[in-house]
Amino acid sequence: MDPRLTHLRTWIFDLDNTLYPASVRLFDQIDARMGAYIADKFSVDLVEARRIQKGYFHGHGTTLAGLMAEHDVDPHAFLDFVHDIEMDVLEENAPLAAAIARLPGRKIVFTNADTPYATRVLGRLGLGESFEAIHDIHAMDLLPKPQASAYAGLCAAFDIVPAEAIFFEDMARNLAPAKAIGMTTVWVDNGSEQGPGEDRSYIDFTCADVTAWLHDHMGEA
Repeated sequence: MDPRLTHLRTWIFDLDNTLYPASVRLFDQIDARMGAYIADKFSVDLVEARRIQKGYFHGHGTTLAGLMAEHDVDPHAFLDFVHDIEMDVLEENAPLAAAIARLPGRKIVFTNADTPYATRVLGRLGLGESFEAIHDIHAMDLLPKPQASAYAGLCAAFDIVPAEAIFFEDMARNLAPAKAIGMTTVWVDNGSEQGPGEDRSYIDFTCADVTAWLHDHMGEA
């Protein structure tokens, strides 16, 4: 094992565009359904709906957070609608499942999605038994990453010592609060959409693929 990782006791992973590559474009389906939801709700065309959607995404962390804050949208109805997608683009990733199984300590998914959707994704990837728990948007009291409360709640829920934890995430901005409380951070830089800002000082490691990174840093089985 990489000596920089020997202190770790908890391995935390984002879900979308992290445990599978952004290139499969699964999240594009969700993105499109968000636009359709907004177009219908506000009686606007898809161009205006996308402008509204991305404004909330960048300003509130997620589109849902903005819709809730400014329009009192029902989160359950919204999540049910946007997550009603086909997952046939996802394939089982046995090497990733094996790599995660070898990690010493606890393994947790930390996602702004909800648990039913996350469970479907993990099942398609062959990771259904790989994690102790899924800490989802409802467990965050609907205050998503990168809100500091999301990270504090995660640590409280699972008695995580941040200095003994590592967090893998494709959205660079979501790593800043993790680093601020002492976590080791890995940016999965695989082409997914990023928010504004160029600061990357809070990133300890960068990779394009989680499976390859784990293989490189954990050594052979």
